[in-house]
Amino acid sequence: NWICAVYVAGVCVAGYSSPKNEILELLLPLKLYAGDKQGLCPERDFKVQHGGFCDEPVECLRHIFGKSNRCVVTSGHNSSKLQVWDLGEDDSDVIKRTGVINLERTSAEGRKIASGLTEDPSVLHGCQINDVQLIELASGKVLYAVGTDSLDAVSGLQFVNANEFVICANNGTLYVGDTRHPRIEQYALQASVTRSRWSFGLKTNLPQSDLASCTVSRLSSCGQVLLSDFRKMSSPVGEAQLNLQHSFPSSDFMTVTWAPALDNFLSVSGLDGTVLVFDTTRWTTDLKNPEPIFVHRGHHFSCEAKTDGTPLVVTTHVWHPWRPRTLLSAASDGSIHVWDWVDKENNSL
Repeated sequence: NWICAVYVAGVCVAGYSSPKNEILELLLPLKLYAGDKQGLCPERDFKVQHGGFCDEPVECLRHIFGKSNRCVVTSGHNSSKLQVWDLGEDDSDVIKRTGVINLERTSAEGRKIASGLTEDPSVLHGCQINDVQLIELASGKVLYAVGTDSLDAVSGLQFVNANEFVICANNGTLYVGDTRHPRIEQYALQASVTRSRWSFGLKTNLPQSDLASCTVSRLSSCGQVLLSDFRKMSSPVGEAQLNLQHSFPSSDFMTVTWAPALDNFLSVSGLDGTVLVFDTTRWTTDLKNPEPIFVHRGHHFSCEAKTDGTPLVVTTHVWHPWRPRTLLSAASDGSIHVWDWVDKENNSL
């Protein structure tokens, strides 16, 4: 079973289902680089470029922005450390652990990670809102700590620009902070929906975004999606109730992301074995049960039958950085797919 992180040159994946797991750098299939009129391309599979082993299940994996762009950081369940990995160079096929950052607190919820957006590599991390910190990777020095006593569990965090960041709590509350000031703003949901677990995705123009230009999407374990504008957080600008079967009993893998190279396109996974792509252009607060533009069901066709009866679930998905309709997804059967989707309304890739 895999989680993954995508960057310009390829994709890094790591396992989470056993005490010792592989961590691999994969080259994207050459078919992705083929011209539109090239025809058949023989190289349609991932190739392992570098590999290594992690001594704990990897729950969170992030490629780190910075001078080298050859670094990833991982965290695991019930772990009190972050592990730093060098993806290796052309003269070696080994991914090496180059650092360990020991932390004061462990949490059964797991520690979430976001890459800093400065040239000197750094990570924002936390398992509860009150222990979120920004750490410089080279020295392990704490550059920033939030100024709140909130015990809400972190479901995700992301930088808007070099200083501003957004945190989403499991109950759907958003926290907005700035590394130049310890104080953070809090935007809570109505009490009627906080019993669900929530994840979030931030639509930005990295690395030069400003908060006013960002749209945030929140996905609940009940299949509800809320779209919000930071200029008016008191009410959502769009809302939908997705028609999902909820075949997987856990909400640990919920993922909602915005397409980086398309306007207003959103993708959702983690509640069953599919990845759903939506056009949110016409979403309003009255819109219910929108039909997806595309549904990726490929993991159902590639998976081997499970003898324990555990349903298949997509564990993560990410958009390709510049190919508008290309995504990568991984599932609980250990499969990893890279795929394009067709916009049926416009009949285009």
